[in-house]
Amino acid sequence: MAKVKNWHLKREIEYPYEGSRPKKQWAIIFDLNKCIACQTCTLACKTTWTSGKGQEYMFWNNVETKPWGGYPLAWDLRILEKLGRQEWSASGEYQGKTLIEAAPPTERVLHFAPTDEDWMYPNVGEDDCAGGNVDGGAHMASLPHDKWFFYLPRTCAHCTYPACLAACPRKAIYKREEDGIVLIDQSRCKGYGECVRACPYKKSMYNPYTRTSEKCIGCYPAVEEGVQPQCVVNCIGKIRVMGFINPPWRARDDNPIDYLIHKKQIALPYYPQLGLEPNIYYIPPIHADREYLRQMFGPLVDGAIERYKELESDPVAQGLLCLMGSTDRIMHRFTVAQGSAAGFDAAGAELVRVPVTENIIERPAYDAKLGAIRTNTP
Repeated sequence: MAKVKNWHLKREIEYPYEGSRPKKQWAIIFDLNKCIACQTCTLACKTTWTSGKGQEYMFWNNVETKPWGGYPLAWDLRILEKLGRQEWSASGEYQGKTLIEAAPPTERVLHFAPTDEDWMYPNVGEDDCAGGNVDGGAHMASLPHDKWFFYLPRTCAHCTYPACLAACPRKAIYKREEDGIVLIDQSRCKGYGECVRACPYKKSMYNPYTRTSEKCIGCYPAVEEGVQPQCVVNCIGKIRVMGFINPPWRARDDNPIDYLIHKKQIALPYYPQLGLEPNIYYIPPIHADREYLRQMFGPLVDGAIERYKELESDPVAQGLLCLMGSTDRIMHRFTVAQGSAAGFDAAGAELVRVPVTENIIERPAYDAKLGAIRTNTP
């Protein structure tokens, strides 16, 4: 086993191959405070990539309700139970084992294998509330709420150290040098299913018609043209932004992804303790149970939530969040000045400019000029 640097865990970890970070690393940030589970992202992905034979059950992008939902069933609970006790030091270093380090001698990755039935319920637990029932007229005056749930959109994380790649005996899975997207070479894949078992996020899936494994391709044809993935550009709630993340030692404050993750530290990886350095990041929901969020996003979650709640006094971060969903192009740089936020492409051309604060116009119920009374309509 090689020793590779995992900055999520603040230590070196074991991995079957030598570390080699790509020139650029594809990444998405999701603001979970804004997701309404409309599933527009899910259908955008489904109609684009998985409408063929053998793909009927596949959702490369899905949105599940936490804490009770999961696709496949209980994917997160089952892998965490197998991993066992997970502890972090006071300095934020992970002291437990990763999936690679905890693997039995005959395996490369600690895993569980979902059954066909596990894939049959993509909307299980939808809108199920933790902490008991919500009575009519109930008012939740404080944060976090004692009764809560939240929506978790998920795609392949295109991990820096992918478990699927580590487990594949055919070496059919590779990570692209130009953008860090993880792909399966269909000409080499023989459908052994080791990647399906190894991926803890269960984003590699078996196609019984082609007898090969398939997974999210990061919408690389669009990314190559400077366009964000389908799930991002079709997001109605504007909760997503795709770009390229640098490791903390190469972070740039004018990079939208770097700013939210490294500079502002409000976006966190999910289940970092698994050790794969996933490249999808979440702004945690401010209303949900903190203990649950800590086991999902790690020990930095409390600080991330507090900084998010203070965004009103931070025009730069506020402006950057306004840019999310405002352009279909990939933003490589952003600026916020004089009440407006602007995003720029790789060549420095301006892609979009939006106001940090929208003007509020109140119209009186009675319009004296027209002699008319305005009424709300359903």
